[in-house]
Amino acid sequence: MPERPASCSGPTASPFQPASFLCFDFGTRRVGVATGNTLLRSAQPLKSLQAEGDARFAAIAGLISEWQPCALVVGVPFHPDGAAHENTRRAQRFARQLHGRFRLPVHEVDERYTTTEALAAGAADADAAAAALILEQFLRSLDAGEPPGSEPSTAMTPLPDPAHAAA
Repeated sequence: MPERPASCSGPTASPFQPASFLCFDFGTRRVGVATGNTLLRSAQPLKSLQAEGDARFAAIAGLISEWQPCALVVGVPFHPDGAAHENTRRAQRFARQLHGRFRLPVHEVDERYTTTEALAAGAADADAAAAALILEQFLRSLDAGEPPGSEPSTAMTPLPDPAHAAA
């Protein structure tokens, strides 16, 4: 399991040190991936993973090792009226699996219309571009002073950080 960077938590953590994130736009065939940080308050599309099962998580482990994120963000789709559907549950399960495998905090973000927006913008890799849009939405919520999951309207739900579970 990749190590969590020292700048992400612990006694040496500083609110002035940038935190980095990997974001995932989950799909049953492809998972778009983006990276971003709190210093630049922006996100960059990385790639789409087309692997499934253990191969998908092995590819994600490589990305976590390479990018050393402080936390992960997962886009969770909802119907336009906010109702959950089958892909909502699949994305939430994926978020739980990421947390269980990599022991990093995972934040769920409402990702309605991000793929449509990425396609409308002419993105070459719509899934990775959608992941970047999801991560930018998450970073904006941090700018607004909203702790992830604090507002029902943000549709973000942090999963518990195992490092702080015993505290």
